[in-house]
Amino acid sequence: MVEKTYVVTRAHVSEYPEPISLKKGDLVSVGEKYDGPENWENWLLCSAPGQKDGWVPAQIIALREPGAGVITEDYSATELNTVAGDRLIGSRVLNGWLWADRPSDGATGWVPMDTLRVCDIDGAP
Repeated sequence: MVEKTYVVTRAHVSEYPEPISLKKGDLVSVGEKYDGPENWENWLLCSAPGQKDGWVPAQIIALREPGAGVITEDYSATELNTVAGDRLIGSRVLNGWLWADRPSDGATGWVPMDTLRVCDIDGAP
C-alpha cells in the first residue's frame, strides 16, 4: 500500500469510545448495514462476545449464513480523534474512511475521508 500525507480540514471526534477489535478467524454476529446521510457503503454492525457492537467493513467478513460470519483479517474499529490542521499518514482507504497514523503523537485509527485533503508531494496542503 502506498502511504500518502493528509491534512485534516474538519475535526472528527469518535462516537465509539469502546471500539470492537477482531482477529482473523473470529466469529461475529452480523446485523444491519450502515444507512446514514454520509453514504458510507459496506459497513455492517457486528457483535462479538465480550465487546460492544461495532461497524466492520463488509469486505473482511466471510458470511457463513444469514446473520453470521468469520473475520478474514485482523481489524480494529478505533477512530482517530482529529482537529483541523492535523497531519496524518494514511495507508488504507476503505468505504469512505482512511486508516491513518498521526506522527506528532503516534496515535492511529480510522478517519472519515470527507474531513481530509491529500497533501502534495512536498507535504504541503
